[in-house]
Amino acid sequence: MDIPAAGGGFDFMSWYMEIPVVSRLYFTGAFLTTAGCALDIISPFSLYYNFDLIFSQGQIWRLFTTYLFFGMFSIDFLFHMYFLVRYCRLLEEGDFRGRTANFVYMLLFGIVSMTFVAPFFSVHFLGSSLTFMMTYVWGRRNEHARMSFLGVFTFRAPYLPWVMLGFSVLLGNPVTIDVIGILVGHMYYFLEYVYPVLADIRGWQVKRIMEPPKLLHLLCGTYQGYQPVQLHQD
Repeated sequence: MDIPAAGGGFDFMSWYMEIPVVSRLYFTGAFLTTAGCALDIISPFSLYYNFDLIFSQGQIWRLFTTYLFFGMFSIDFLFHMYFLVRYCRLLEEGDFRGRTANFVYMLLFGIVSMTFVAPFFSVHFLGSSLTFMMTYVWGRRNEHARMSFLGVFTFRAPYLPWVMLGFSVLLGNPVTIDVIGILVGHMYYFLEYVYPVLADIRGWQVKRIMEPPKLLHLLCGTYQGYQPVQLHQD
């Protein structure tokens, strides 16, 4: 939502500070990383995911920087920043309101999963995949929401990742990166929202799989509402 400034314009800082903390940190990291590359302070070659450089030469930072670089400033970059801020924020303010640890746990699940599969598909930058994962989860959780693409046609929210995928292809991006995000998003959606229902119906012992550990709750300040995984007792 646009925030009017004193002079009647757009107050960027008010808008920026209203973004929830996790979404704001991710957006800031992505923007600063791209700005650093544009100003030749950072080289993209020091950011991309490379299994050998990470695990043989100890360049551990690549595990994180691969999710922060979305290309140089361009229409494609703006496209990804818009969807990153919008749907990361909608998730954090919606399904994950008051559950910061669960939101961070979702992101960590995505990062670990994508990092594992990336070497098999020769993918070097995974920020787009993580954005698609969040968009997929939001769409599935808001299946009755109706959306419009450039005012041309309307569709329901669960189809949003596929519409984005088609638009991304038109911009010349490889399909593999975004499909990875959709598949990992589907995995998370099943484990977080579908599996607990199945476990309860069928009487399985472990009711929830995607429960953040106590340490993460402490770090995120959500320990007061923390409840450990409940086990079924016969």
